Amino acid sequence: MNQMVLLDTGVLGNVTNPKAKNSNNVNCLDWLISLASREYEVAIPEISDYELRRELLRANKFSGIRQLDLLKAQFIYLPITTPTVLLAAELWAQVRQDGKPTTDSKALDGDVILAAQALLQAQQGYEVIVATTNVKHISRFVDARLWTDI
Repeated sequence: MNQMVLLDTGVLGNVTNPKAKNSNNVNCLDWLISLASREYEVAIPEISDYELRRELLRANKFSGIRQLDLLKAQFIYLPITTPTVLLAAELWAQVRQDGKPTTDSKALDGDVILAAQALLQAQQGYEVIVATTNVKHISRFVDARLWTDI
């Protein structure tokens, strides 16, 4: 079974920082490069792109946007599709019915959209891991790990 790593927004933010003086950012970039040699397929979910890009635009970090665009060209890009939205809506409703929402009810819940994208890739035959900087919410739906643990 092919293994696929989906990059959450925090991880994507670490590797798109073009002035990665922070050792965590440098280590994260090295880790991302190492995934190919370990035969992982890497995917950038559109929801992660959106969450990061809006912040880069707000902060006028254009070099980060260029780096994000370069990464999108190098890896699999997972667009938000109708099946993604339908599954995300089911997940969103399920956690609220269980009394354990992942965000405010009026917020666009990126975690359920990312989880839906991961679940749909699993249906395509991939063993999917979401690489993140915070496993709390996303791990309720899919295999999510700190990027340092992959």
